[in-house]
Amino acid sequence: MTRVGEVFCLVIFILGCHRSQTHPVTPLTSGTALGQVDSRLEEASGLVASVSNPGFLWTINDSGNLPEIFLIDQHASIRLVCRLANIQNRDWEDIAIDAGPDGKYYLYVADIGDNFSRYEHKLIYRLKEPVLSGKKEVVVTQFETFVLRMPDGKRDAETLLIDPLTHDLFIISKREDSVGLYQVPNPLCQGVMTLTKVLTMPFRQIVAGSISADGQKVLLKNYNTIYYWKKSAGESLPQLLATKPMQLPYQPEPQGEAISWSRDGTEFFTLSESTWRNRADLIVHRKTLLGDKSPW
Repeated sequence: MTRVGEVFCLVIFILGCHRSQTHPVTPLTSGTALGQVDSRLEEASGLVASVSNPGFLWTINDSGNLPEIFLIDQHASIRLVCRLANIQNRDWEDIAIDAGPDGKYYLYVADIGDNFSRYEHKLIYRLKEPVLSGKKEVVVTQFETFVLRMPDGKRDAETLLIDPLTHDLFIISKREDSVGLYQVPNPLCQGVMTLTKVLTMPFRQIVAGSISADGQKVLLKNYNTIYYWKKSAGESLPQLLATKPMQLPYQPEPQGEAISWSRDGTEFFTLSESTWRNRADLIVHRKTLLGDKSPW
C-alpha cells in the first residue's frame, strides 16, 4: 500500500468468523520492539526469515520505491541491499522463501498490489537467496519472472504464501467483504498462469501472512488482528484455512503489513510502514509459558 493507503487505515473493519461464536482470545504472545528501521525502509511491506543467513530477515518496500530487497538483523539494521536489475517496483507487497528442486533456497518477491484495480497480471520474481558477505549492496541480474492472472478480474492483494510441503503458491486478495485464497500449483511455468480460487474466507483487509517452515502453522493478519491456525491431521492449506482460527493478542502497529515466523517456529516478527512522525519498529512476538496449554 502507498502513502495514500494510510487514509484507509483509519477505518477499522469488522471481521467475520467461520462460526457464530466469537473467536477465542488467549494470551499466547508478547510483543517486544527490537529496533527501528532505517530511513530506506519507510514503507516496509513483507517479511520472511532467512535460511542462508540465520537470525536475519528479508523485507521490501512497496510501490514507488526502488526494486530492492533488504536483509535486516534483529535490531532492524540493514545488512545487505539487493537490487533487481532492469525492473520496476510497480507495487511490491510481500516476500516469501522456499526450497527449490536443487536443494537451494529461493526468494519470491510478489508484485501483486493493485490499489485501483488497474493491472491485468500479478508478477512474481524468483531468485536464489543471497548470502551475506563483505558487500553491502549488490545488483541481482539472475532471476526469473512469473506472470499470474486472477480468475475473477483485477484484484488488490498483499499476501503471498508458499506451502513448504507442496511448494504450491497462494495469493490472498485484500479488499472484498470476504477475501479469496487463490492457488497455482508447483511447479511454476513460463507464460501466463491463471490462479484458481480455492476458498472464500470471511475476513477483510488481509495484508500479510506466513507459514512455518514445517508447514504446520499459519499466521494471517490485517491492520488490527492476527489469526493463527495449526494443523491437526495433515490438512491441506485450503482445508486448514477453512477452519476457525485463534485470534492472537496484538497491539496494532501504525500500518502493519508484514509478518513472519522464525525458522524454528517458536516466535514470529511483525513490521509496519513508518509514519511521518515515527519510524517503525521490528517487533518479536514470543509465546507465553503456558506449559501444556500452549497451542504452539
